[in-house]
Amino acid sequence: MEITAEAARFLAIGLAIGIGSIGPAIAVGIIGKGAMDALGRNPEARGPIGTNMILAIAFAEAVAIYVLIVAILLIFVL
Repeated sequence: MEITAEAARFLAIGLAIGIGSIGPAIAVGIIGKGAMDALGRNPEARGPIGTNMILAIAFAEAVAIYVLIVAILLIFVL
């Protein structure tokens, strides 16, 4: 069985999006856990905690968007 260049390209695309999405997914989970722990300790600080949580999630998801862009570039460039 021989791996062609096209098969290797699709494998690289799948690995890029798969492996690259693991980090942001874990980060969002950790951020959510931290926010819920903070809200459990200090419910009055709901506003600042929520704002900071959303901002941190946006930064984590930016990495996933970069990975998606790289995967799309691999589809059309290589």
